[in-house]
Amino acid sequence: MKRLHKKIALVTGSSKGIGAAIAKQLARDGATVIVNYSRGREEAERVVEEVLQAGGRAHAIQADVANALEVKALFKAIVHEHGHLDILVNNAGVYSTAPLAEIDEQEFHRQFNLNVLGLIQCTREAVGVFNPDGGSIVNISSSVTSFTPAHSTVYTASKGAVDAITRTLANELGPKNIRVNSVNPGLVVTEGVHASGFFEDAFRQKIEAITPLGRIGKPEDIAPAVAFLASSDAGWITGEILVIGGGLH
Repeated sequence: MKRLHKKIALVTGSSKGIGAAIAKQLARDGATVIVNYSRGREEAERVVEEVLQAGGRAHAIQADVANALEVKALFKAIVHEHGHLDILVNNAGVYSTAPLAEIDEQEFHRQFNLNVLGLIQCTREAVGVFNPDGGSIVNISSSVTSFTPAHSTVYTASKGAVDAITRTLANELGPKNIRVNSVNPGLVVTEGVHASGFFEDAFRQKIEAITPLGRIGKPEDIAPAVAFLASSDAGWITGEILVIGGGLH
């Protein structure tokens, strides 16, 4: 029997990149997966189709998790369809870089509203629909919280908040048998990384040179760790922050 057999899992922001890889991994491990997306409907449907073709179970639901009303509608739909939730992966996020002098209020709120408030809103709703036996929450943070690169002040601050929330909620929700952990990826090749220019030759070569394992990550490097933390194999693990970055800290 697969380790996530009969589990219901929600992966926010899972139409592409790391989120899509996580959704497909959870499905391979036996979970029924809700592929959440904000705008990328076609991409989300492709993820669902890949899962179905591989013999898994998945469907897509649209919601901007930074919007409280849309989050409530998302969880209402999950309860209507499945009755409960077992696993929440808070993956939805946004990032950009800028020197201190160029940071403005709008960009600050854009990142914090999704990376932090969205995570809190989804977690709050999930706790209300988890089984009485408990559940598992995996937050996708970032290795920037330890690597702290220049020009990433807002993004690093938002992910630092995610790490703090992970540990705080592990203490708060532990008595309900709800585990809360964080996976902190290093630089991973995704559509967003390419679009941001982070994968340009000079920057990529710099990161590869200082990474002990000598390469940039792939979404498939991250997904198995998330599936492990979501499963009963990690039943006595909570409040942990797992950096997956090829050894770069």
